[in-house]
Amino acid sequence: MSKTHQLFDLSGRTAAITGAASGMGRATAYLLSDAGANVVLGDINADGLDETARTVEDKGGKVSSIVTDVTKAADLDALVAKAVQDFGRLDIMGNIAGLKAKKNNFVVDTPEEDLDFVMNVNFKGVWYGSQAALRAMIPQKSGTIVSIASSVIDMPGAPKSSTYSVSKAAVAMLTKVLASEAAPHGIRVNAVSPGWVRSGFTRENVETEEEWEALQENVRGTNPLQLLGQPEHIAQTILFLVSDAAEYITGQNVRANGGAFMPW
Repeated sequence: MSKTHQLFDLSGRTAAITGAASGMGRATAYLLSDAGANVVLGDINADGLDETARTVEDKGGKVSSIVTDVTKAADLDALVAKAVQDFGRLDIMGNIAGLKAKKNNFVVDTPEEDLDFVMNVNFKGVWYGSQAALRAMIPQKSGTIVSIASSVIDMPGAPKSSTYSVSKAAVAMLTKVLASEAAPHGIRVNAVSPGWVRSGFTRENVETEEEWEALQENVRGTNPLQLLGQPEHIAQTILFLVSDAAEYITGQNVRANGGAFMPW
């Protein structure tokens, strides 16, 4: 194996991935498994979770799974415990589960339950997942954590986007804090901020197929690469960040958005 291939080889490592039933989580599970990692999958969607696990198995990968509600710290503890039980250790934590608001409201009109709904998954899920991962990684003095923020944090503050935008900004800041706290233990922590990605998550923004096609064409036309983001693009970014090729990178929020947003 060449040195270049070795940099991206995850053989013998174990990755826990939330949101693995679909979209970016599923794509990440497939790609990390292809790179040699044992993958432990978590999602609240049991049927989708089983489908992802079967596909990994059919491709010859080593996989286990457990239904996981990321709003519950005990479920994230159980996900990490399963990784350690089934494969002996945890090397990679992918905090990928996320959702958008049920309804977009102005801040003044947003009820507490809507705020809690988004923050509990998008922010607390990352918080709990990182806590659980660190408890396993600190004693072994190694590991990497990658969480999903969003390019929305680089946009002007769009009206009626508060709950989602704030939750993702919180993930980006948490990433910096965790990176500083975890570095003395040999652990790296980074985030990925996707732009528009073709998935069920973004499909929910429109009602008809015509609107969906128009949205995709609009996205292609609003980034310099003229590309529509795919879940695989985000998975590839995650693979880089958890690989040895990124051993000098921590505390960063990598924008994977086709160049649509280029902050300093």
